[in-house]
Amino acid sequence: MAANDSKNDIIARPLWRLLDSRDWPKTICPSEVARALSSSDLTRLDAGTWRDAMDDVRRLVWDLKEKGDVEVLQKGEVLGDEVGLEDIHGPIRVRAKKKEVKQD
Repeated sequence: MAANDSKNDIIARPLWRLLDSRDWPKTICPSEVARALSSSDLTRLDAGTWRDAMDDVRRLVWDLKEKGDVEVLQKGEVLGDEVGLEDIHGPIRVRAKKKEVKQD
């Protein structure tokens, strides 16, 4: 398993737990994910504090956005595909994509 995959696995657990606990269209802040990491998780991420894990959290969020699993919002607006992680300055929010309800 690659180092990034290992980091993503550590971060994905609290991220999905938080997202699954909120009904759409409620959002989470990436810092909530970082703060939910245990001291053992932080050690495995080579992070001294939750703040040190924020870059890894934001990268995973962006990977999930690009896969279409989550939406990233800034100032209440969903960011489009033309916006890259490097373009983001300031706070963002994250929510799971709305699940389509199939009607028979």
